[in-house]
Amino acid sequence: MAFTLRHLQFFVAAAEHGSITNAAKALAISQSSVTEAIKALEADLSVTLFERRARGLEITVAGHQFLRHARKIRDDVSDARRAFMMGADAREGEIRLGVTSLVAGYGLSDALGRFRRTFPGIRISAVEDTGEYLEHLLIGGEIDVAFLIVSKLHNRSAFEVESIAASAMRLWLPLGHPLAGEEAVSIEDVVREPLIMLSVEEIEESTQTLLLSLGARPEVAFRTRSVEAVRSLVATGMGVAILPDLIYRPWSLEGDRIEIRDVSGDLPTVQVGMAWRRGAPLSANARDFVRLARSSFQAGT
Repeated sequence: MAFTLRHLQFFVAAAEHGSITNAAKALAISQSSVTEAIKALEADLSVTLFERRARGLEITVAGHQFLRHARKIRDDVSDARRAFMMGADAREGEIRLGVTSLVAGYGLSDALGRFRRTFPGIRISAVEDTGEYLEHLLIGGEIDVAFLIVSKLHNRSAFEVESIAASAMRLWLPLGHPLAGEEAVSIEDVVREPLIMLSVEEIEESTQTLLLSLGARPEVAFRTRSVEAVRSLVATGMGVAILPDLIYRPWSLEGDRIEIRDVSGDLPTVQVGMAWRRGAPLSANARDFVRLARSSFQAGT
């Protein structure tokens, strides 16, 4: 039997919540409905989407690949309904966006794609830069909305801010690493390991602040501005990293597994969101982008 949109919705919920129980609660349905939907999908696709663990579900490589397709199908259906309801083809105008490099590939691409499909007549221009420079552009009226880490705003009082996702910092380490056997790793254990540092201003600042507060001076084995490089270096055993869940993926480009573990203690939380100039109301087009970006990012994390 071919799978349905409902099957996809149940699968996405299970992937996002990490367990049948939590997915069922979020959807307000029975656990058996989620279980049967996943079984039907696996049978139809002839793949295993999840590995069943004592702590919940662990998505497989095939499951990760299918998850992106499932989200896109779900969002396309939602966009099609919205377009017919809103007369979206008749909308015109322009939106000027700003985005930091860290956030650009993690939520924004889906939001842009959905917005273009829903409002094809609206032009979008976007600039990528540091959070501090995007604040300057907002204050000067050169962009309408910035998509960035709002927990690191330098002049927060100048903006209206909407946080759309909170991303915890966790430890990334290679498969088989001795610390992978721990449910929660102490920061003292972490600082004994060579560190792969992501040299993006928001993340490097948070990591350094955390380690300095503990009086720790870890060995930085490698600094890079590339998230993919961090994944490859961690997966091959070059070192460990402390990074937000926002950018975690369980596989490197080479297909090597990356584990994540909680770190005991108070690690900073990265708040991702949108900001626009206080006292300058958003246009109708910008409001619709904010709405779509909110739902796209929350669905993708």
